[in-house]
Amino acid sequence: MKQTTIQTLFAYWDGKRAGRVAPRRLEIEPARIAAILAETFMLECAGGDYRYRLAGSRLCELFGYELRGTRFLAGWPDGDLALIERLMTAVCSDGNVAHLVIEAGIDARHRIELEVLLLPLLHVGDTIGRVIGAMSATSQPHWLDKGRLSSRRLLRHELVRPERLADHGAPASGDSTLLPTLGDLRVVHSERRQFRVLEGGRSGGKHSKS
Repeated sequence: MKQTTIQTLFAYWDGKRAGRVAPRRLEIEPARIAAILAETFMLECAGGDYRYRLAGSRLCELFGYELRGTRFLAGWPDGDLALIERLMTAVCSDGNVAHLVIEAGIDARHRIELEVLLLPLLHVGDTIGRVIGAMSATSQPHWLDKGRLSSRRLLRHELVRPERLADHGAPASGDSTLLPTLGDLRVVHSERRQFRVLEGGRSGGKHSKS
């Protein structure tokens, strides 16, 4: 079965990091992931502000504007914003991998699910200063190219420390979920959702950007 954009990017990132918390920004070679570049992006982490430095053409078409230079936190409803901020902190400060499922739409009747993957990158020394990500629709309805996705909301999310993935390898092509189900998995409830956290690994924010 053909790998999805999400699986392809994760496998490439996981191979590049070679057991480290994350690969370095300059180790990422766009030519190696040319087939998925239209659905990939890169964010800059700077004091709680996360801006697109690069965004693939497919993503800009879906949302109807040039994403480069805009804020990743813009456009989320108030009920999701605080949670998205916490997820971004977990990626940029602690080196977690985040896997999101969001709903976006043209209007109230035309809605679609998108998978989003957020992967940390070392930028200066051992500091996480960039995030490479991918965003891909889980289906391709006939109306998807007839309008722009003007709204979004978070449906569910998972966080996992890359140290836990090192023992299990990248997910196989065709797996129904990106993240493995492990014996020490625990479920943490938020106000309206639940998210899964894999225990172990770094927890002291050693990789926070100064």
